[in-house]
Amino acid sequence: MEGKSENTVQALKAHLALNVRNVQTSLEFYRKLLGIEPSKVRTGYAKFDVQNPPLNLTLNESSFNERGALSHLGIQVASTADVLAMRDKWADQGLLTREEMQTNCCYATQDKAWVRDPDGNEWEVFVVLQDNLPQTEACECGDKVAEENSAETLVTAATNCCAPAPVGIGR
Repeated sequence: MEGKSENTVQALKAHLALNVRNVQTSLEFYRKLLGIEPSKVRTGYAKFDVQNPPLNLTLNESSFNERGALSHLGIQVASTADVLAMRDKWADQGLLTREEMQTNCCYATQDKAWVRDPDGNEWEVFVVLQDNLPQTEACECGDKVAEENSAETLVTAATNCCAPAPVGIGR
């Protein structure tokens, strides 16, 4: 049996999720900026699947003050095996990771793993297993919880769809 000395992850495109105050107003701007129509629009949510450069751009309606317009950052990969390989790579580097498997987020079923940078910016690696789910109840991802501070982690969850739940960085 032949084995690989190093797992190679096939990244499909970068993912950028922006908090916006009003999705409808933002849709007009991003249609003009990108020159394309969104691939998915739901109440409080829109997705642009940009081909050049490859980018998964989502707009998440949210009132915000402190966090600003950035919701989270991500890397879309080809398979759950790639999600797990990246999670393991991050963990091997000492980052605290959190998994969300078979989660319905951003109107799609996904497997994902999360880490947080020192400034609190959330990064996810994810695979879309089933896309364009109908609009139903609020997304399963992102329930508000209290902040927890400790010497090893800083944990803050977000309130809106497609926002990460608690993760931290190992010290």
